[in-house]
Amino acid sequence: MAEKVIRVDDIDGSEGGDVARRDFEILDRMFTIDLSDDNHKRLIEALETVALYIDKSAEVKRPGKGRKAPSQAKVKGYTNAEVREWAGRKGVEVPERGKISDEVYAAFIIDHPDAKPDA
Repeated sequence: MAEKVIRVDDIDGSEGGDVARRDFEILDRMFTIDLSDDNHKRLIEALETVALYIDKSAEVKRPGKGRKAPSQAKVKGYTNAEVREWAGRKGVEVPERGKISDEVYAAFIIDHPDAKPDA
C-alpha cells in the first residue's frame, strides 16, 4: 500500500509540490519549518537582513545575580576568614569555602571571649 505525504506551508497553509522541510540556523540554534519556495525565499531574505544588524551589533549580557556577598560569620566582630584562619592554627578541619559547622563556631567563641554569637 502506498502513502502520499502532503506538506503544508507552516506560514500560509498552502499545499503544493514546492512545499518542503527547510532547515535554518540563527544565533547558533537550528530550526526547521515547512515552507513553499516563495516563503523560503522570504525567510532567507529576512535572515540576511537580521544578519546585517547582528554583525553590526554588540551582544549585551543579561544582568545576573552576580557574585554573592561574602557570608558573614555567625559571631559578631569576626569574619568567616578569621574563623577559618583560627581553625587552621588549632588543627580544626574546616572547608576552604562553604558552610562552617556550628561546632567550629562554638569552639571559636569559647576561645575568643569577646566573640558573641550572632543571633
